[in-house]
Order: sequence, then structure tokens, then C-alpha cells
Amino acid sequence: MVEAEVRAAAEALVQAFGRGDLEAYFGSFAEDATFLFHTTDRLLTSTEEYRREWARWVAEDGFQVVSCESTDVVVQLLGETGVFTHRVRTTVRTNDGEDVLHERETIVFARRDGRWLGVHEHLSPAPA
Repeated sequence: MVEAEVRAAAEALVQAFGRGDLEAYFGSFAEDATFLFHTTDRLLTSTEEYRREWARWVAEDGFQVVSCESTDVVVQLLGETGVFTHRVRTTVRTNDGEDVLHERETIVFARRDGRWLGVHEHLSPAPA
């Protein structure tokens, strides 16, 4: 039951990301969540900081998510924490055109106020 709840929370987050629904996407994370991306030079220490970084990508590069596909999903349960790992194939559009990104991602979920929210996300390039 709990694993299904974590999977559902992760699926909703990935679907919101893939359709560009930023309110639902960012709303899937706790305010104090942290984000470690291979595309940034630092740890983002809150969802608000990540929102600002996203806005910068849009303003400077015309960044837009076109689609997102999640495969090879694994969920580990650690009490009130769920660790979701998967492979991600994301199509993005920038001022330079469309690109397909192949990455691996871990999202740590914690139950807060009855909801499973992302509290940490780590994204890295997938090996060729």
C-alpha cells in the first residue's frame, strides 16, 4: 500500500513535469526540498530557489519541456521515507532547438501532512 502511494506521488510529479504543469510539478515538492542537478553549479536548497533557476532557464534559453518518459522504476521504503529511482528520457526545447536528454534520477519522498512530497532530487546523465 505505501509503495503504491510513493509510486503514485512520483508518477504525478513526472507527469506534471512532462506536460509543463509547473504549479503541479513544484507543488509535488516540500518547500525545503533540495535539488542536485548535473546542469547546475550548486545545490539548490529550496523549491523556491529551484523555481528561480527554472525561470532563469526560460528567460535566457527559452527552456521548455516537451515530453518526459520514466522507465526502470524502483521504489525503496524506509519508514516514512520512499526512495524513487528511474531512468528519464526528456525532450526539451530551447532557443537552439529540440534535444533529447537521457538521465538517471533519484527523488526522495517523505510523508508530510498526509502527502508524499519530494524532499530531495538528484539528476545525473545516464551512461551511454
